[in-house]
Amino acid sequence: MIRQLRSAPNLLTLARLIFIPFIVIAVLDDHYFWALTLFIVAGITDGLDGLLARLLKQKTLLGQYLDPIADKLLLSTMFLVLSTMHKIRWTVTVLVFSRDIIIVIVCTLLYVTGALKIFRPSWFGKANTVAQIATVPVVMLHQISDSPWIADLTRVGIWATVGLTIVSGVHYVLRVAFELRKNSN
Repeated sequence: MIRQLRSAPNLLTLARLIFIPFIVIAVLDDHYFWALTLFIVAGITDGLDGLLARLLKQKTLLGQYLDPIADKLLLSTMFLVLSTMHKIRWTVTVLVFSRDIIIVIVCTLLYVTGALKIFRPSWFGKANTVAQIATVPVVMLHQISDSPWIADLTRVGIWATVGLTIVSGVHYVLRVAFELRKNSN
């Protein structure tokens, strides 16, 4: 386990986790340029960890769990903090959190009961993650520049996040229901 932790991809994932409090502090102190810069650096580590894992043949079980946890923790934290600062509406953050909590609870229950063991993300779920990843920096960029196109892009990002959160949540529930039905026959 310690050897897995010391692999280059997993160290990059851990670095992404370490960035989170500094991004939060920058937002809370209204230093959106620094928050955006750190968020982008964290995003680069996200891309690099997967690339390095493949290139160096250092895919680990720890990395398979740690990477999505780091992603979700970064995004969830940013939605929460940006809502606290009144930059993202609370209804959006509640939707994002509710979907994620429901998925975690359902996955855990199905895994523990043995009803389903494999939970692959859907294309809608991946699109939702992309929308969230794109929306957070655009919201921060809007705090740096009040350019009309950035304001428009912020609205598009928020609406895309809301729409894809709902669609991916409903799709996930339907997919699980069909899979359970198929397995019971």
